[in-house]
Amino acid sequence: MLAPPLDPSTRTIQVGLIGSGIQLSRSPALHEAEGRANGLALSYELIDLDRLGADPKDGHDAGIKALGDILRDVEDRGFAGVNVTHPAKQAVIPHLDALSPEAKALGAVNTVVLRDGRRIGHNTDCSGFAEGFRRALPQADLSSAVQLGAGGAGAAVAHAMLQLGTKHLTIFDNDVARAEALTQRLSPLFPNAAVVVGDDLKTAMANATGLVHATPTGMAAHPGLPLPADLLGPRHFVAEIVYFPLETELLRVARAKGCATVDGGGMAVFQAVGAFRLFTGIEPDAARMLAHFASMGTSGT
Repeated sequence: MLAPPLDPSTRTIQVGLIGSGIQLSRSPALHEAEGRANGLALSYELIDLDRLGADPKDGHDAGIKALGDILRDVEDRGFAGVNVTHPAKQAVIPHLDALSPEAKALGAVNTVVLRDGRRIGHNTDCSGFAEGFRRALPQADLSSAVQLGAGGAGAAVAHAMLQLGTKHLTIFDNDVARAEALTQRLSPLFPNAAVVVGDDLKTAMANATGLVHATPTGMAAHPGLPLPADLLGPRHFVAEIVYFPLETELLRVARAKGCATVDGGGMAVFQAVGAFRLFTGIEPDAARMLAHFASMGTSGT
């Protein structure tokens, strides 16, 4: 379902990002710079649900309807596609015409390709997280992990952890039904692993070799720690998906306790690599995008 390469005579492309609290996103800079390197006049627009007063988390209300309105608007303006982030990765699905196999399996979308009057949902978060993790923590003990968060990003990250070899994954979410739905979706796909809903975080962390964090806590708009600091120890690896700021409170505390860590930068870059490929049909230079991301510093701006 890769987009066909752009016609050489059509080197202008418009894409964007739909989500809440996204003003510090590095996606515009990443995509626009890679576009220039490939001879494209690529423009990347932030479509902030907070500024629009739309909240898709509350079911089929005005927030859900707003996603359909946003998609119609960007289609009318000739966008090639949009990225989708918190809190719309699952809420956007009813507004799409089709899903890629991975997006369908995960029940979450982070990239929508708009072409020939159709909206096709994809998920590049899973591969993006996996590639970033492999590069940062190739020797991590993946035998037992705790994951915080079962939303759209959490679904992709859980899938990636199981693909990477995690044998026991305990998932916690404030919405227990959402965690249960995710475990039920993943268990048949990974019959040799145990995927369970957690109910005792202290015990789960005591038995785990690592922690995967997939909630908005730690973002600039949601500062703080997602769990008590005393549950972390040097035996744990800690994988973060938040990347603005790149140095979250969780990572700062984990490093101080001697944990091996991976920040959200790898996932941010490699999901962008996949999205750029889908939007343009051009194979991006991942090393160049990594270097550009690193040049932006650690503040998240």
